Amino acid sequence: MRLLLVEDHAELAEWVGRTLRQGGFVLDVLGRGDHADQALRTERYDVVILDLSLPGLDGLEVLRRLRHRESAADAGPPTPVLVLTARGSTDERVQGLNLGADDYLTKPFELAELEARIKALLRRAGNQVPRVRLGRLEFDTTSRMASVGGQPLALTPRELAVLEALLARVGRPVAREALFEKVFEFDADARVEAIEIYVSRLRKKLEGSGVAINTLRGLGYLLAEKPVA
Repeated sequence: MRLLLVEDHAELAEWVGRTLRQGGFVLDVLGRGDHADQALRTERYDVVILDLSLPGLDGLEVLRRLRHRESAADAGPPTPVLVLTARGSTDERVQGLNLGADDYLTKPFELAELEARIKALLRRAGNQVPRVRLGRLEFDTTSRMASVGGQPLALTPRELAVLEALLARVGRPVAREALFEKVFEFDADARVEAIEIYVSRLRKKLEGSGVAINTLRGLGYLLAEKPVA
């Protein structure tokens, strides 16, 4: 899952960012509202965590512009937005919700609550069932833990991101470029071909699970259950 954190307090951004990355999320971090607005014009995120008091462009204006672009007929589903702010007034909460915020969390906050709210937004946006089963592979969408035959599957954050992206489209191909965007931050020093490394590593870890990652020439990768021999 790829997230965007827009927070101008460097220490807080580092603290939150480190925790979310350790939790297996792919995370981009920006400290200015105008930079966030530009990123949201070109990148797709599973959740945006948006502060309101930002230099360059206020967070509410970033949200307003995002929802305006998403109102176009071909824009696809709206991006879940969690507003993260020290502003606690009822008027500001109402304004943010009226502009299209999906949730609100006031500083100071506990990281466990932030993670729980992010996961709730992901489930709501994707209409996720609590557990996904394919072959002997089982994935808990709440804890984001995978297991094979009841045994935990040790995955790196990027391997986990690959698995989540493929599970979201079981039986349908995922383009290499789309998979790359789910796995790498936009400032990562990597080429799109690097995704093949993580697909290969995940393939090895899924051996014996009854599940295979198939490469479809010109279409990308497809996760599917292996036929019984």
